[in-house]
Amino acid sequence: MNSTEDFDLVVIGCGPAGEKAAAQAAYFGKRVAVIERAESVGGSCINTGTVPSKTLRESALYFSGLKQRGLYGIDYSLKENLTVSDFMHHEREVVEMERRRILKNLELHHIELVRGQASFQDAHTVSVNQRLLQAGVILIATGSKPNRPAEIAFDDIRVFDSDTFLQMERIPQSLAVIGGGVIGCEYASIFVALGVKVTLVDGRDRLLPFLDAEIAERLRIRLSALGMNFWFNERPVKVQTSASGVDLLMKSGKTLQTESALFAAGRRSAVDGLSIDKAGLALNDRGYIAVDENYQTAVHHIYAAGDVIGFPALASTSMEQGRVAVCHAFGFTYKKRVASMLPMGIYTIPEISALGETEESCKEKKIDYCVGRALYANNARGHITGDTAGMLKLIFARADKRLLGVSIIGESATELIHIGMMVLESGLSIDKFIEEVFNYPTLSETYKYAAYDGLGNLAGHKLREG
Repeated sequence: MNSTEDFDLVVIGCGPAGEKAAAQAAYFGKRVAVIERAESVGGSCINTGTVPSKTLRESALYFSGLKQRGLYGIDYSLKENLTVSDFMHHEREVVEMERRRILKNLELHHIELVRGQASFQDAHTVSVNQRLLQAGVILIATGSKPNRPAEIAFDDIRVFDSDTFLQMERIPQSLAVIGGGVIGCEYASIFVALGVKVTLVDGRDRLLPFLDAEIAERLRIRLSALGMNFWFNERPVKVQTSASGVDLLMKSGKTLQTESALFAAGRRSAVDGLSIDKAGLALNDRGYIAVDENYQTAVHHIYAAGDVIGFPALASTSMEQGRVAVCHAFGFTYKKRVASMLPMGIYTIPEISALGETEESCKEKKIDYCVGRALYANNARGHITGDTAGMLKLIFARADKRLLGVSIIGESATELIHIGMMVLESGLSIDKFIEEVFNYPTLSETYKYAAYDGLGNLAGHKLREG
């Protein structure tokens, strides 16, 4: 190998956490190298996960005419013989644009991009392609990869995981999605919108258990209306593939026959080949790298951020974790913590966003709470956009009306959540929504009417607001 090259910071992985951490350190004058083993930068966020699935969601809404159905009552049918290439055209454009943006960002900050597989030689030294990179601070941001159960034979032709799913040659007529978490629900809703016969299988008794149960049930009802089937309290123990499709034998003894299957049941840290043991690190019992509130590992100068440390494993939080990690490592006073309130965005059809407490969490914590709801069906903009099934739900403290949580299902949920986030972060009451003036007609008005509904529930009757 060549002689050791010295850097202030070496970042392993150029996904959301790695890119933003590197840029943050370089902004303050540090010499930074980013190592990326994949052909393209951006991690699963850009290449296989967040951006592709969200772009495909828009493509599904376009090709299926689903949005227009609510407006004009016309049952649009899919373009005949729609190929994966047709469907993925916009996705490819967006992904390529994001890859170019990341490379430009690295260039602007004078960050060296090193291609290849990183491997620790010791706690301060990483080797990659016969080069030895040494740094006072190292950040592991290698992301996660799908968990592939040993009993399932993945052929990436009919049986896929979430990283290989978008490589399918054609859109199947039927699809089994194994796993009712975020990834499973997003892909299931996209393909049911395209007219695919989708069956969602989950070992639990409901979708998305971290969500408010009322919101999760509304999602199930909406997906059922689109034609989705649900097999709860089930899990496949054997998979058989043939030229015509896939047979999934369930633990209960039932068999599900389908053309293709997507397994989206869990992910784990992508640290293969990294030799973290040589740096004095090991994965915890959940398969992730353990960190403290500053994203510092058990080895004080090594940090980790993003999916490699586990929940919440969102692009938005990963970016902030990376920034906080390097600020702590170098003593920058610029950014000391990730916000305590982390909005959850789920790009199903319909989309969902949530923040703070749910009814279930309040009961578990014995918080005396009250609820206020506003339906899109009672909102002019809801009717204009054709979404009359949406709902905004406020959870607030009975004693002082302080906002505790917001859950939204429906059009623009992931945008609307930020209004509630500001009120929640500021520790204000639901009176704030009543005091403010919202544009008319907007979905934002639902905050005001959910607050009125909450006041009515608090008083034991429905207020008649004008």
